[in-house]
Amino acid sequence: MTTRGIECLKEAGVRFEILPYRHDVKGAKPVAGVLNLPEEIVIKTIVFQADDRLFLLALMGGDGAVSEKKLARASGHKRVSPAARRDAERVTGNQIGGIGPFGLKRPLPVFLDATTAQHDKIVINAGARGTMIRLATDDLVRLTGARIVDIRVE
Repeated sequence: MTTRGIECLKEAGVRFEILPYRHDVKGAKPVAGVLNLPEEIVIKTIVFQADDRLFLLALMGGDGAVSEKKLARASGHKRVSPAARRDAERVTGNQIGGIGPFGLKRPLPVFLDATTAQHDKIVINAGARGTMIRLATDDLVRLTGARIVDIRVE
């Protein structure tokens, strides 16, 4: 299986491991269970829309939730809210449940939760339902230009 995300990582020369799972399993916590991994390293990629109609990505471990208030502040906006399904799919070029930060239709600002960023390796969607990848957190940050910020709900 190959995706735009996987092709992007190959082109960049990044070391990664493909972790397939049944695509009917939905959500970071259930995927962590199926892959027998800790929830905190299985990352959910959430598309948000800011008050000025710009879109951005929030990356959060499966053990946490994104604070819209903290994300708005970190991204320099007054408000952000989860993007509508059709908008998230349109701006990323991926289906919900398969959105990852690599190989997007167009680049989006990426915000990685600071607690999640403390792990050496993370597991994140490769751009298709049923396909996760394990890679070094440093590579994720370098390739996406992710800002490491506190966006976790207390």
